[in-house]
Amino acid sequence: MDVVMPQLGETVAEGTVTRWHKKVGDAVKADEALFDVETDKVSTEIPAPVAGVVAEILVHEGATAKVGTRLAVIREAGGQAARPAAAVAAPAATPRPSTAAAPASAEGRARLSPVVSRLIAEHGLDARAIAGTGRDGRITREDVLAHVAQHGTARPAARTQEPAPYAVAGAESVPLTGIRKRTAEHMAKSWATVPHVMQAVEADFSGVDRARRPAAEQWRQREGYALTYLPFIARAVTAALAKYPRLNASFGGDHLALHRRINLGIAVDLEREGLLVPVVKDAAAKSLVELARAINDLAVRAREHRLKPDDMTEGTYTITNNGAGGTLVTAAIINTPQVAILSTDAVRKRAVVVESGGKDEVAVRPVGVLAQSFDHRAVDGAYAAAFLNEVKTILETRDWQRELQG
Repeated sequence: MDVVMPQLGETVAEGTVTRWHKKVGDAVKADEALFDVETDKVSTEIPAPVAGVVAEILVHEGATAKVGTRLAVIREAGGQAARPAAAVAAPAATPRPSTAAAPASAEGRARLSPVVSRLIAEHGLDARAIAGTGRDGRITREDVLAHVAQHGTARPAARTQEPAPYAVAGAESVPLTGIRKRTAEHMAKSWATVPHVMQAVEADFSGVDRARRPAAEQWRQREGYALTYLPFIARAVTAALAKYPRLNASFGGDHLALHRRINLGIAVDLEREGLLVPVVKDAAAKSLVELARAINDLAVRAREHRLKPDDMTEGTYTITNNGAGGTLVTAAIINTPQVAILSTDAVRKRAVVVESGGKDEVAVRPVGVLAQSFDHRAVDGAYAAAFLNEVKTILETRDWQRELQG
């Protein structure tokens, strides 16, 4: 069976093989770690797809290959005999040259991945000064960032080809990380090619709070993290998308692909590094509690750079949670080729007019803005507005206490 470079994210086209855990002739079990791969977004172990014997390794450590490239061949049990080890092919891709020096006496640290090499160069560092914590003492991306945090960034080399647009006395030059660059590229492309429209509604979170607040302390003790508004919103979104499927879609130029599965992308802020959007697969089939756990798990693993390749693929709709920053309303950029993204902004106590006994009264309620950006090529304003109001209605009327207990 061929082992190929997996898709490591919606916008990632290639990856770098940083380590093979098996050599030609070694037996491997299904789901056993086979090799490590690294991109600007993910650094992770890739498991063997089947059990058998490694017959060929076609792309060697340090080489970068496109998604779908054959990396190795596994001879499955009962399969044809493997070609001899001497016939192992040369790498299908050429390693990118390292731009930073490394100690020749430390073999593990001498092999820098392209991502690490580029990060070292961006910060003007000497690899010999960085302690490697990876396998065999290799320097990882996290090692570089930790070194920068502790010791700072060296002055970057002058660039005659790319002068700054203007100079300000005392300004500091901060190189962009790989993830920051990738985020910038993807957002710029989306904004330039998609006709964005933003709509917003206010939602009363009183019903959510009646369930959330009494359970908050017990939840924290049991689960180890806070029960926020986000899983309630995610639950409402999945229910509304089932009714408005044209927003759970991808735009393909002359057609709209309506997805049967609802896979929620959850934008995770990596502070100054950029954004990742890991995906909760089949979110509509999950309970409120299951959604809360899945969202927290993805966020934790994203910030610890432990996401798996499958975590970053097949998203059909995205939620970005800006409320933690105290925002009022956010016009988010669509995560193409999806056709919509929902921003959940801060929930605050407000004085609102409510009807009671046929009379209008002023009451204090927790209110938050739900703002959706949608692709006007895919749907019109009336359809998108109907979806938003469906989310609002679900949040305000569903029996959340029962859902939280179930």
